[in-house]
Amino acid sequence: GQIPDDIRIRKVDDQARYIRQSLGNAIAAAISGALLAMLVVYLFLGSLRRTLIIGSAIPVAILVTFILMAGFGLTFNIMTLGGLALGIGMLVDSTIVMLENVYRHQRRGESAVAAASNAAREVTGAIVASTSTNLAAVLPFLFIGGLVGLLFRELIFTISAAILASMVVALTLVSTLSGQVPASQEGLIRRAINRAMQVLQDAYAWFIARLLRAHWLVIAVFVAGLALTLPGLLSSKQAFLPTLDEGDVRISLTADSSINLEQMDALTRRVEAIVAAQPEVQSVFTTVGGFVFGRSSFESSHRASLQVQLAPIDQRGGITSKQWIERVKRQIADASIPGLRVYLYSRGLRGIRFNRGNDDVTLHIKGPDLDTLVRLADQISERLEPLQELGNVQHSNQDVNQELAVRIDRRRAASYGLDADAIGRVLRFALEGQIVTEYIEGDRSIDVRLRLDRDDIGTPGDLDSIILFSKTEPRTPIRLGDLAEVQILPQPTEILRDRQQRMVEISASVAGDTTLEQAIEAALNAAADLDLPRGYVLYEAGGLDMLKQGRDLSRMLLMLALFLVLVVMAVQYESLRNPLIILISVPFTLIGVAIGLQWTETSLSLPVWLGLIMLAGIVVNNAIVLVEFIELRRRSGDDKITAIVEAARLRLRPILMTTLTTVFGMLPLALAIGEGSEMLQPLALVIVWGLSFSTLVSLLLVPMTYRLLGAVDVSGPESGSKSLTAPIPMSMQP
Repeated sequence: GQIPDDIRIRKVDDQARYIRQSLGNAIAAAISGALLAMLVVYLFLGSLRRTLIIGSAIPVAILVTFILMAGFGLTFNIMTLGGLALGIGMLVDSTIVMLENVYRHQRRGESAVAAASNAAREVTGAIVASTSTNLAAVLPFLFIGGLVGLLFRELIFTISAAILASMVVALTLVSTLSGQVPASQEGLIRRAINRAMQVLQDAYAWFIARLLRAHWLVIAVFVAGLALTLPGLLSSKQAFLPTLDEGDVRISLTADSSINLEQMDALTRRVEAIVAAQPEVQSVFTTVGGFVFGRSSFESSHRASLQVQLAPIDQRGGITSKQWIERVKRQIADASIPGLRVYLYSRGLRGIRFNRGNDDVTLHIKGPDLDTLVRLADQISERLEPLQELGNVQHSNQDVNQELAVRIDRRRAASYGLDADAIGRVLRFALEGQIVTEYIEGDRSIDVRLRLDRDDIGTPGDLDSIILFSKTEPRTPIRLGDLAEVQILPQPTEILRDRQQRMVEISASVAGDTTLEQAIEAALNAAADLDLPRGYVLYEAGGLDMLKQGRDLSRMLLMLALFLVLVVMAVQYESLRNPLIILISVPFTLIGVAIGLQWTETSLSLPVWLGLIMLAGIVVNNAIVLVEFIELRRRSGDDKITAIVEAARLRLRPILMTTLTTVFGMLPLALAIGEGSEMLQPLALVIVWGLSFSTLVSLLLVPMTYRLLGAVDVSGPESGSKSLTAPIPMSMQP
């Protein structure tokens, strides 16, 4: 071949590997979530045929979701497949409500057609209402621009499409198929499950009847629980996005500016040996004599960089990139490599940067004089280095290049007819040379360059002897030293400006388990009392503003979601009483969310807020169905207490089923198994913990709230509340 045998080509930076792994994990989470949801259905119904109805409804709903995604030009990526994995558990909610209601009608002796028709008529309104609230909670995200919209718009659309598809499938396919499975064919397992469920329903009805006598006490317990846990939730660690561990670690090496390339290579090899000895390392790519930033490369003999790719996290014993960095830092420090500054950092989400470089925290100091800026930057760096929250503290003017400076006596040069341009051309010819001819060897052409011998210009003083000729007559030779002063002066490697003013950038990375907001605030506090001269200003580069804007936007969207959910229910009920009873259950799910986030030590990031917004639309589903059945019992002649007890007993099974299927459907994502799941894990955790606790809210708090706020009489139009379902007879039994 064209490549010699002693040359090998290896991939050192392969983003496709991480993407493939992430997509595979998202697909695996979706499949395992669907299987777990079907298992829950089987355990509650004890019927394989009815479980297969759910099993057939899931792929049909997914196909409808794919059609909607294709119609809007969405592709398969981490967000869309993650949204599908999140939506798997929610896909079966509507289908379970329909399936369980048809099954209950069949057990009362109704024919297949009558059972399907009556059951569908009873729950259609509730299914449409719950779907509407789910969509109302998340749809505002589709109209948000900026980084938040860019990250989560496709995720929200996929989840919304899945919810809409599940409603269509539940109202058409599931109601039809459920009526074709006769209730009389009950095996031993199903009879045992039905008996166990009957005992559980009777015990729950007995318990609710007793609690209704002390409904104020139950409400007070929930209020106290919310008051105790909410402060902890609001004061938890803040972050914009969760940390993604791609295993991509960068090591930047900087030595004294006087060092040559060979010496820098020797120092770099010592660091390479330490890195290569780590068992988690998959590949190392080293650049000596400069560094690469983006698509630009910079030459500097005293700089080097190492691009380290670690093995996937499940193949490195669970050691995170941050833990690996801390360990290697200690080993490099123990090696005591003289004159070498080492910076290690883990690359985050690619394509998203809050700052100009790869560091987490960036401060800018701006003013008119560069020397003053450098002095102030040195003082700030000295204050930041001892902080435990920060590491890799440096500023943009720490590294300098030694440049040749020629100060020309313009008046004396002009007396010889010379100017700066003419002197510069002579210097360029002496130092860089000039192509004077070509040497031809076979079919190759080699340039021949004429310049001074490198050994003759070892110091700036050697340049003083360069001879120039005057342009005045007679043409006389002049030494360069007679016309100019030649010096080697340090110059910054780059000059930064902000709004036409010179600027120096101080950067650092977040150390340990510190959040970005904590690190930025620690840096600002450390530099707060610095005495800045007039005309100089110190400010943060924008990461803190991005955090606060994301948090404020999330809070606004959460309030908007709650308002839209209330509006949707108020329109459907044509009343505010029942929607308020249902909506009151939402804040109390924060008890479960707070416990879950503190238990798993999860930061309050943007996916957490998105999970709270989704939760606002999900948790009302069970409350909607429960309140609807209470209203139906009361319209059939029951008093308020009897209606609450009977409706609670009837809806216990579907409430447990819908909650557990959603929880188990999202459990694979909440466990964050494999790469690429870190982004959606906080969202799944919020829904799993919040929805799990909402079961207690729906089964205990909602009946107590209805006991307190429910209408006195719902037998006529004076009740002021419209029913979403058809009336049911008094003799209805499970």
